[in-house]
Amino acid sequence: MDRWTEIALLVQIADAGSLSRAAEALGLSNAAASRHLSALEARLGARLVERNTRRLYLTDTGREFCGRARTILADLSDAESAVNATALNPTGTLRVTASLSFSIHHIAPLLREYTDRYPGVTVHVEAANRYFDLIDNNIDVAIRTREFEPDSNVTIRRLGETRRILAASPRYFAQHGFPKTLDELKRHKLLIYTHANNPNELRFRRGKETHTVSVTGLLESNDGQVLRAAALDGMGILVQPTYIVYDDIVAGRLVPTLDDWDLPHLTINLAYPSRKHLSAKVRSFIDFMAAHFRKMDYERKWTGRF
Repeated sequence: MDRWTEIALLVQIADAGSLSRAAEALGLSNAAASRHLSALEARLGARLVERNTRRLYLTDTGREFCGRARTILADLSDAESAVNATALNPTGTLRVTASLSFSIHHIAPLLREYTDRYPGVTVHVEAANRYFDLIDNNIDVAIRTREFEPDSNVTIRRLGETRRILAASPRYFAQHGFPKTLDELKRHKLLIYTHANNPNELRFRRGKETHTVSVTGLLESNDGQVLRAAALDGMGILVQPTYIVYDDIVAGRLVPTLDDWDLPHLTINLAYPSRKHLSAKVRSFIDFMAAHFRKMDYERKWTGRF
């Protein structure tokens, strides 16, 4: 039997003077209410309720227990209200980490809206192009481009998927021409991201065709923003996820090339320490980011061709 229901039932009986009305108030059948009352009396080893032909009333022991029960139920209600208030109004410092590129393009522009909605939360963004251990570094949420986490104590929530594309400025292509085949890439100036898997080996797929191209970069960097700036300056062809260069391509600042070929896609996930109950600040940020990605339809935009 549910002890909280038993206690609430006794209080309702005291107020209503009727088992049936007490049962109705708690959404119980008369039979279930009678079983709850009998279970409570059996566990306490005391008669709590007396019955006569007209009504139920509490014994002296029942009245004493009911008084304490009211206090317990009131305290429980206050505790639940406090938790609900916290859930509706998250507080505390939220520590988020992501790559510099993701932080610039997809976290910083949302911070005003998020903090306006949740003014009790202070956001700390740790921009870094490496994967921190979440537990050791006290990170609440990480945005990462890998499909799984090696640590079973980390939970992931998928945000979306993105292509990786080759693109350069109109000035670069005006000076050096467009590569018409994958083999021609070897004659072009490449801007290489060193944190990619096998950065000097590009594995392409088109339908059932696969082709691997070994490349040497004119410029190599562990940061996508360095490569983006170099590409915008006409230095060469970058290889980057669409989420970094989508706006540049739409605006015409960068132009994709060999777009009929696909490089391995990246999965963008939210990663956070696994807990039975997430804190309100973590839950609010996770839901906020997921809703924003759905609203902006990013996966369709970032996996499409130009």
